[in-house]
Amino acid sequence: MDNTSANNMWGDYLKNHLEDAFHEPPKVYHFGDNQADADTCVNLVKKGIKKATSDSLLGLQYRKERLPKIGDYTVVTDWEGKAQCIIETKKVILKPFFSIDDEYAKLEGEGDKSLKYWKEVHWDYYTRELEAFGRVPRESMIIVCQEFEKVFER
Repeated sequence: MDNTSANNMWGDYLKNHLEDAFHEPPKVYHFGDNQADADTCVNLVKKGIKKATSDSLLGLQYRKERLPKIGDYTVVTDWEGKAQCIIETKKVILKPFFSIDDEYAKLEGEGDKSLKYWKEVHWDYYTRELEAFGRVPRESMIIVCQEFEKVFER
């Protein structure tokens, strides 16, 4: 990990979780593509409200990122890159955008937690994300639905 703050947090986590000492180093990540979303979302995770996140499969492919898998650890930072907490992936499901339901929207914990809100803000995000690759979102695009649990914070 190149991020000193994330490296220090991972080290602090390992002090009490030696069973994870040989685990691959965690991904370092902030939510969203702007400061307001990144900082809001990490605070929702820290409060135990946000328990899921959703990447577009196309976005992951274009950025050459691998699919998340159960047991992955991620150090979540704020927009400035300061480590805020560590999450562990508990479930990963691929499904079309049109099939996201109310229950999943609530797990994301953003806004009013409604499916309508989820679809609006995520559609806007996927539009911005895919524009860089000359693509546009579609109702049938595959979404990587990742559920997680916060396992550590200072």
